[in-house]
Amino acid sequence: MTAPIEADLLIVGAGPTGLFAAYYAGFRELSTVVVDSLPEPGGQVTAMYPEKMIYDVAGFPAVRGRDLVAALVEQADQWKPTYLLGRRAAALTEVDDGFSVELDGGVTVRAKAVLVTAGIGEFTPRPLPAGADWLGRGMVHFVPSFEAHRGHHVIIVGGGDSAFDWALALHPVAASVTMVHRRAKFRAMPATVRQVEELGVPIITDAEVVALRGDGSGLAEVELAVKGVDVNPVLPANTVVAALGFTADLGPIESWGLEIHQRSIKVDSTMRTARDRVYAAGDVAAYPGKVKLIATGFGEAATAVNNIAVAIDPDAHLFPGHSSG
Repeated sequence: MTAPIEADLLIVGAGPTGLFAAYYAGFRELSTVVVDSLPEPGGQVTAMYPEKMIYDVAGFPAVRGRDLVAALVEQADQWKPTYLLGRRAAALTEVDDGFSVELDGGVTVRAKAVLVTAGIGEFTPRPLPAGADWLGRGMVHFVPSFEAHRGHHVIIVGGGDSAFDWALALHPVAASVTMVHRRAKFRAMPATVRQVEELGVPIITDAEVVALRGDGSGLAEVELAVKGVDVNPVLPANTVVAALGFTADLGPIESWGLEIHQRSIKVDSTMRTARDRVYAAGDVAAYPGKVKLIATGFGEAATAVNNIAVAIDPDAHLFPGHSSG
């Protein structure tokens, strides 16, 4: 049987908030293990929009998602956190000096405190029924690389922010981009919709994709059903991006005895949950007036870690001093 991995702090979630928490824990001289069910650090940013520009992180007029993640990993790595990626945190058990957390695959982590930075939890894309047989063969849910679609005829299905962001990003590299949405109203920000319209990207509303067809080399075309149109139009397509949103849940974390409402964990002003020495930060944490931004998560991570340092060692100072040299 493999011996447990020992650490002062277990961070569950390797998104931006978790990565900054790993840095800050090192700054507070806490040994840290970071667990995430995804195979790479970065959470939603890496999985869903690594090429997207992010505009609301302090100090960066604009920063590409993957570049922000790389910088956060570099920042944390000076303290050498242990990463256990592609693993899911399961059972949480109290032990004398903290917690024992079982991961899938038979690994156990023993930690004096736990910080949950799980974002929206594990997310599952909503399916495009007509494309079930084409997933990974021309149909995708996310666009981690724009270059992979250079010269393609791209159909984007959806009306949310991700759909319109990908339309903007793919327009310069694709042979064509067409958007298809089942309603005439969009969930995306009006400014983004206007940008896409000004580029001249065709937007077909009150429409659904009813068939994907291919030739010997892969996906070749899609068939649409459009309200009020008798003959179904057929469009060339090498890639279909099914940006239909996703469902999410916190998985085993929901059984940890925390106060959870609508996939969010209630915390107090120290970021402490209903359970002693279990804290939460980032999108998963909930309190009155909460604003879900990456920047907010960074501040919450620092607040949580400083309070964790005192919870572990009552003689420690809550305020660590400034990190400038």
